[in-house]
Amino acid sequence: MATPDFIREIRATAGHQLLLLPGVSAIVFDDEGRVLLGRRADTGRWSIIGGIPEPGEQPAVTAEREVYEETAVRCVAERVVLVQALKPVTYPNGDQCQYMDITIRCRAVGGEARVNDDESLDVAWFAVDALPALEEFALFRIKQALTDAPTWFEPTSSE
Repeated sequence: MATPDFIREIRATAGHQLLLLPGVSAIVFDDEGRVLLGRRADTGRWSIIGGIPEPGEQPAVTAEREVYEETAVRCVAERVVLVQALKPVTYPNGDQCQYMDITIRCRAVGGEARVNDDESLDVAWFAVDALPALEEFALFRIKQALTDAPTWFEPTSSE
């Protein structure tokens, strides 16, 4: 995921300190029920599509924009699948971030899946019963997007 310019500007004064950032993940299905995945340039692994909203951008708009930017597929956001604060991460340059992930189920409405930027090595549709190796993060989100369950959120701990 390329670092947006507005985060570079924040980092210029904030240094490497922990930033809480919004993140949007898109689970895109086509009319055949296949899911759209991209093979990330940074890790070489297949994953779901996602990114960071621009300031003031609504999460559904972010999902639709990121999908098009990365895959050339046009989609429509349908519903929020889950909301989850992820564990903090430290990048190789020392930057620390914690993402509040909003996962959105989307429906493809046009375009041909292809690599559309430098964030992906490959882009493809996969039947949900024939997925490539994926991190648990992506598998859980795909599973939740396949259900009609209410929006999932991390249960509160009982103290």
